Amino acid sequence: MVKSYLKYEHSKTFGLITSPSSNVLWTPSGDVANAALRHSGAGNAIVGADEEVLCWDVKKGELLSRWRDSDCVAEVTTIARSNADPDVFAVGYGDGSIRIWDSSIASIIVSFNGHRSAVNILAFDSEGTRLASGSKDTDVIVWDLVSEVGLYKLRGHENQITGLHFLQPNATEVRPDDETGQSLTSNGLVNGNRDQPGFLLTTSKDTRIKIWDMSTQHCIETHVAQSNGECWALGLYPDGSGCVTAGNDGELRIWSIDQQGLASIAAYIGQESNRKYLKERGSLQRQGKDRTIGVKFHPRGKYIAAHGSEKAIELWRIRSENEVQKTLARKRRRRREKALAAPTETGNNDLMNVDEKEENLATADITDVIVPYVIVRTGGKVKSVDWGRGSTSKTLHLLSANMNNELELYSVPSKQSEKTKSEEPPEYNRTFAVDMPGHRTDVRSVALSSDDRMLASSSNGSLKIWNVRTQSCIRTIDCGYALCSSFLPGEKIVVVGNRNGELEVFDIASSTLIDTVKAHDGPIWTLHVHPDGKSMATGSADKSAKFFNFEVVEEEIPGTKRTSPRFKLVHTRTLKVSDDILSLRFSPDSRLVALSLLDNTVKVFFVDSLKLFLNLYGHKLPVLNLDISYDSKLIVTCSADKNVRIWGLDFGDCHKAFFAHQDSIMQVAFIPHNQDGNGHHFFSASKDRMIKYWDGDKFEQIQKLGGHHGEIWAMTVSRTGEFLVTASHDKSIRIWHQTDEQIFLEEEREKELEDLYEHTLTTSLEHDEEPGAEKAEVTAAGKQTTETLMAGEKIVEALEIGLPDLEAMREWEQAKRHQPNTGPPDRHPIFLYTNTSAEAHVLSVVQKVKAAALQDALLVLPFTQVTALFTFLQIWAEKQWNIPLTCRVLFFVLKIHHKQIVASKTMRPMLDGIRQHLRRALRRQKDEMGFNLAALNFVGSRMKEKGTKDYVDEAIWEEEEEKIGKGKKKRGFVDVA
Repeated sequence: MVKSYLKYEHSKTFGLITSPSSNVLWTPSGDVANAALRHSGAGNAIVGADEEVLCWDVKKGELLSRWRDSDCVAEVTTIARSNADPDVFAVGYGDGSIRIWDSSIASIIVSFNGHRSAVNILAFDSEGTRLASGSKDTDVIVWDLVSEVGLYKLRGHENQITGLHFLQPNATEVRPDDETGQSLTSNGLVNGNRDQPGFLLTTSKDTRIKIWDMSTQHCIETHVAQSNGECWALGLYPDGSGCVTAGNDGELRIWSIDQQGLASIAAYIGQESNRKYLKERGSLQRQGKDRTIGVKFHPRGKYIAAHGSEKAIELWRIRSENEVQKTLARKRRRRREKALAAPTETGNNDLMNVDEKEENLATADITDVIVPYVIVRTGGKVKSVDWGRGSTSKTLHLLSANMNNELELYSVPSKQSEKTKSEEPPEYNRTFAVDMPGHRTDVRSVALSSDDRMLASSSNGSLKIWNVRTQSCIRTIDCGYALCSSFLPGEKIVVVGNRNGELEVFDIASSTLIDTVKAHDGPIWTLHVHPDGKSMATGSADKSAKFFNFEVVEEEIPGTKRTSPRFKLVHTRTLKVSDDILSLRFSPDSRLVALSLLDNTVKVFFVDSLKLFLNLYGHKLPVLNLDISYDSKLIVTCSADKNVRIWGLDFGDCHKAFFAHQDSIMQVAFIPHNQDGNGHHFFSASKDRMIKYWDGDKFEQIQKLGGHHGEIWAMTVSRTGEFLVTASHDKSIRIWHQTDEQIFLEEEREKELEDLYEHTLTTSLEHDEEPGAEKAEVTAAGKQTTETLMAGEKIVEALEIGLPDLEAMREWEQAKRHQPNTGPPDRHPIFLYTNTSAEAHVLSVVQKVKAAALQDALLVLPFTQVTALFTFLQIWAEKQWNIPLTCRVLFFVLKIHHKQIVASKTMRPMLDGIRQHLRRALRRQKDEMGFNLAALNFVGSRMKEKGTKDYVDEAIWEEEEEKIGKGKKKRGFVDVA
């Protein structure tokens, strides 16, 4: 009988506040009733956390919602919020996919897939109907969110896209033209801005900044953005009149954007215009000399935040026009004084030159307009910042997402008066922070309590105790650089071994350090509690293992005669070995202790006499970890040589050695019992981000668990074997639960081969340009994925079974006219089962394809199937079934197969038929819309009539009475809506 195993699946992720791969967005708090919260400007923070998006309440430090697509394992790389609908967010992922989320219901509205690598940046237009995405694959794609398709792909940059913004210039003065009646701008050009698609401003690591005209879909202007290397960030002034690009060495370059010129560009189609719309205004220098990775303008436009990857955010202030004029006047006065102080023969000429040199705001030096305001020092290296919007203009709120898994909100007083001359930087303060639910540094050790209810995770500087069921942090205690940890029997005490060779003993209930024992002269790499629960052993880099007993001693309370019990670790024995000890384990039967050494060997000693029992040779690099099975018969070791070895503990023979991972294997762990016959099953965790589940008797890999986005440092298996916990360099702690689903080794191997085949298939479909070949500036925004290939195959299959059925049914209908008793033809079982016609079945198949994937699915169709598709399109158009979808399919197929369709004689009459049917459908819809509009206008006029009241104006009444001069009273009525 084929052996089955129970499957392990990822169930929970915690300990992660924000990933360094994504940006942060500030959103106003939903609790608008709370005036204090509104005044504080705390709000919510939307951040990426590995493959999830988290929404944090910045004031309370609580997690409000978690957005996760179960099908996606790629990490979040960028988040953008729609200006038109505050609940709509676009999220870009590391695999090039984009998902549009509705934050109110935490669900996906639409998914796009067009990029070949990670999405770097996303931007919505002002109406919220289009989305632009820039990626590491150097392409910019514009997506239509209404029809849910990619419009086009812009290709002009040579390196990854680092900045992206829509430009939608507005014409300033609009007046009607006397002759045509059309709206003209102040410069006499037709005002078509409302219908104009606008422009796109992009920057790239290839040092260039480009403006793209989206109506003609080509680049109209290119500049070199940075003088000293790559361009890493782009910030746009809120009204679109200027922008800032940032690069290496702390350089910020300021650009002005000619909005009037862009607004009038529609008039120059077909003409050569030498006008430049992007003009360099000058450069600013940050105090930090590293690469600038973020520039953000305040929504009110008076301040700029810029930061590199150091622990500081630099704020710049844009001066008002009056301040700039005063500065220029002061400079002119100084120049005059210098000219007057100069020798008389040249003085008059200089004075004349000074007077001629009148300056204004547009020509002023940029360092006079934008001045440094304050440097905000943060708690960690900054990854991303966003401005918070408070209820008052007196305080600026700055939200910072740091590399050390922390969110901070800073309050900076804004400059209130131009009269204040003090140039002292304002005092800022850290108002709120979200830092409790995670570690600042990588978790190096995890340990479970004996009842599996509590989890201890330790890192450099902190020890955290978690409730496993709720994933909430119960205790946070300061500690040294922890390398190993364990709960002691009773679950009230945790002992931690650190890099200084000290053992720190913590009481969980009171969150206090009970005792510190200087146990070793080098880092304590490992510790293990004896199975009897009365002692423990530690292994260190000082080439010794030490054994400690747990004792409770009565200590006198100073100044009194009373005593209090105190827990102590009492050193009993020391075992010296030839090299550093990396791992240590007692056998469950308490007979043996195994040590793994830096010299690639494993030594097994008797616990009672500490005499050498076995030497295990075989690994080529240091053995990083080991574990012993529940019955003390097997020992498994893992090494930096990427191999796992299984040994027998009776004779020390190597049962099996296999290449297990693609990188160093950090930990191995057996399931601690044999209730389900799985006592010889074990897990291995590696720096290749994978966890693998093995059968130690059959030497087979059972399952591969992927999910972490960084090296896995620590792992522990629960006492029941129902779940395991892993901690990684990505700052996340993950729980993997055993499910009731059975898996079979043959099926798992087949699934792995299928995944490999699908991966190679989709990569082979990506068309890479030949080196040296000229790239097309605009291409279709499509990407073949497994989903689109399967959708295309389903359409082909539906056409193949639908066309014969359609013809058979037509023949049967004709035969019935002559012979009414003719029996129905043999139909495909799917039509009999669903009781539908062929055209309805094909339409339902096409409707099930997602709008974003439809065009790529239609590309899969061979030309031989296009005739069959046109047959069904004609029927759909005639019956007026889903006209928008019919038109989309028709127009796309005509576009890609235009030459063949034009050359085909059979398709021309079909096209004529489809055209007539579509015209009829369009006319009907137009009449329907006209009728509805007339009805709405009628209803509107009736509502207006009901909302209008008449009243008598006494002044008008008296005037009318005087004018008439007769005895009749005449009232004047005024209508007020």
